[in-house]
Amino acid sequence: MTVTGGGGGAAFNGGGRATASAHPFAGVPPEMRASVEELLKTEPDHAEPDVVFEHSRPDPDGARLNLRRLVRPYWPMALLAGVFVGAEALMLQAGPKLTQIGIDDGVMGKDNGALALVAGLYLVSLVVTGLAQAARVKVTGRIAASVMNDLRVRVFTQLQRLSLNFYTGEKTGVIMTRMTGDIENLQALLQEGLVQLAVQGLTIVIVTVILFTYDVQLALITIVLVVPVLTVLSLWFRRASGKGYLRVRDTVADVVADLSESLQGVRIVTAHNRQRRNTEHHRQVTGRYYDANVRTGRINSIYTPSTQVLGVAGQLALLAIGAGMVADGDLTIGELVAFLLYLGTFFQPIQQLVQMYNTYQQGQSSIVKLRELLSARPGVEEQPGAVDLPKIEGEIVFDDVTFGYLPDRPVIAGVSLHIPAGETVAFVGPTGAGKSTLAKLVSRFYDPTAGRILIDGRDLREVGIESLRRQLGVVPQEPFLFAGPLRDNIRFAAPDVSDDEVREALRAVGLVDVVERLPAGLDTVVQERGQSLSSGERQLVALARAFLAQPRVLVLDEATSNLDLQSEAKIEAALDVLLEGRTAILIAHRLSTAMKADRIVVVDEGRIVEVGAHDQLVTAGGRYSEMYATWTSQTAGVH
Repeated sequence: MTVTGGGGGAAFNGGGRATASAHPFAGVPPEMRASVEELLKTEPDHAEPDVVFEHSRPDPDGARLNLRRLVRPYWPMALLAGVFVGAEALMLQAGPKLTQIGIDDGVMGKDNGALALVAGLYLVSLVVTGLAQAARVKVTGRIAASVMNDLRVRVFTQLQRLSLNFYTGEKTGVIMTRMTGDIENLQALLQEGLVQLAVQGLTIVIVTVILFTYDVQLALITIVLVVPVLTVLSLWFRRASGKGYLRVRDTVADVVADLSESLQGVRIVTAHNRQRRNTEHHRQVTGRYYDANVRTGRINSIYTPSTQVLGVAGQLALLAIGAGMVADGDLTIGELVAFLLYLGTFFQPIQQLVQMYNTYQQGQSSIVKLRELLSARPGVEEQPGAVDLPKIEGEIVFDDVTFGYLPDRPVIAGVSLHIPAGETVAFVGPTGAGKSTLAKLVSRFYDPTAGRILIDGRDLREVGIESLRRQLGVVPQEPFLFAGPLRDNIRFAAPDVSDDEVREALRAVGLVDVVERLPAGLDTVVQERGQSLSSGERQLVALARAFLAQPRVLVLDEATSNLDLQSEAKIEAALDVLLEGRTAILIAHRLSTAMKADRIVVVDEGRIVEVGAHDQLVTAGGRYSEMYATWTSQTAGVH
């Protein structure tokens, strides 16, 4: 479907360079262009991405998303990173052993050659450790960048796949948090967190083995004194911090959502003097985020000092025991010093694991949120084996259609209507009667909860969504423009059309004068959401999009409601050209628009109460006749 006024995401980076702009921060200042061009020459060339999007293809992992599945496509690099991690962990343990040799053979044995050899080996171990760390950081950085790039594309693709019911039930700020904060947490986890968990965990294993090779008795004392208490503390920390960081992810999403909503509604906030109340509300939202962070901080404040005290107490106990063993001749001084150094190395990774576990918990909390998003099913799903819809004539049939946005509250009920190909039908009725809902069902933004909608005899649920929407056009009540050149906004539904075709569309909808007034014509960069244009001008751009797309079925949802009488008069002829030979559904509040239709359908309380031509309905003396009488009296009062 060609959505000519809203929906979807896009980035405009072509279509001509703007020489002037209504947006004060749009484009590159002329005095900086030369420097920017030089900088761009140093950037690597990236091939055009091979993007595959299918409505019927869900995310490959969805509810099964986890770290292993994210890294699995890059297992050769992950294996190489594991080799570097192992080399780093082993080389880090060379120091205490070399210290023992230096004390026992060099100092106590008064052998300068042994001291020189130990010093040289120490230097070599530092160099090898540094090289292993550098290689590991490079490999893990590439893994993290690749995984995050893939994940961003998957999340964005899922957002394109989900239906309108998802966006009506979820805040924009929460969705933005999934793409930003959650993915950034995962990047930190993959780039450093998991590696440090591996390095420090491997260090603990290696040091434990070394401690037993030095003295079994001292090693067993270490395990008996330290490990049970440390295990209990770690299990408590894992459970408490897991809940805490999930709460942090929820509350930070609320903060971003509240900020996003306030920024989007800044004009209304200013107009109604809501700044103080909005600030108070945002303070409450951020207060919940603050409370969640304080809770996780309190958990860390208990766990971290406890492990430090435990480590110091263990070292003091073993120092006293080891000193007695040295006095008895069971240990050398060098072995005792090495044992204590290894013992410090045993506790140091535990402290670092605490910090890394925080990163791990944040990443796991983000995975939970991303898993929920990627496993969400579209409200409108393409059936397996759906066939492509061939070129249609435009016959539309509502067959006993019932639908409600909430399961137990139908908006329309038992609607049956036949619209022949090429006919223009206007839906009229009071606000909330279900007019726009019928248009959304034709566009298959939603599926009926009962009944069928057919185009050229084919049930919409049995055809491919892309092939259907390619032949439908929608001009919504509130048109949406993307930040970028006006030319690209007009060509949004048909990006391959020529400039001559664009100009023809401008003439057809009466937009030529508007474009000529802009500082750079079609190259003028419009502001985000098209705020640099008036609402009427944005509507004209949406109509120009529809003109270029040339759909077989056109839905205009209050498409002229934002136009003044002069602008409305200018596009009447354009609408006649646009609607000629096409099936058209007009959602109309202005009866002047409805009167252009071949038939008028009066909708009230979710049901069709009258159908007929304008003159027939006026003569019938029913609901439409009442609406027409009210409209004519108001129009007469205006004139």
